[in-house]
Amino acid sequence: MCSSDLTNGAPRVGSDFPFLDFAADVKAPSANRHQRWDSATSSLAAGNTASVAAADTPTLNMLLQVKAYAKNHYIRPLRGEGGIEAYNVFMTPDGMAALKQDPNFQSAWRNALPRAKDNPLFAGSDVVYIDGLAIYDFRHVYNTKGLASGSKWGAAGAVDGQRVLLCGAQAMGFADIGAPEWVEKGFDYENQQGISVAKILGMLKPQFKTNDTQTVEDFGVLAVDTAI
Repeated sequence: MCSSDLTNGAPRVGSDFPFLDFAADVKAPSANRHQRWDSATSSLAAGNTASVAAADTPTLNMLLQVKAYAKNHYIRPLRGEGGIEAYNVFMTPDGMAALKQDPNFQSAWRNALPRAKDNPLFAGSDVVYIDGLAIYDFRHVYNTKGLASGSKWGAAGAVDGQRVLLCGAQAMGFADIGAPEWVEKGFDYENQQGISVAKILGMLKPQFKTNDTQTVEDFGVLAVDTAI
């Protein structure tokens, strides 16, 4: 995704994002941090949006393979309370709905939960935890629902897709320098007020040379394209 597009693929009109000093630092996923889910082979494949099929919706099998890929390719997990290691996974609400319809996911999640009146299956849950993955449905995950047919994913550009993000330690760098500057000024004999706000900040997706491929890759994030 580039800073001139909305997260549903549609053009962003009148945005100041392209004028930010760090806009040029926005980068597509690096080669070995971009995969797609192939339901026909039940495996991950190199990222290629033209190869995404309508049946390639997220499943428990996909999540397990994504986690294994991340560990094998030196994406460090987050370390939480008690030394527990986990990754954050973000997908669209439509992607989460598709995942919850996977029979293997339903079985694993249902049987792992305690039988109690506050069971999150019935109480509602914003985050699904399974096998060291904290899975969030997030409206701002990139997807193609705002694009016209022919410009979406798949061989014919007709498949709605999402870019699932698995995030480990240091997936994003954020600089926050000083407090905002706030200046007010009166115009037209104080009948109109002008307000100026200035803030020094920056965001960057860290990239470093990895041990397994000896190439520069995204350090803490893995992008996986699926259908929704």
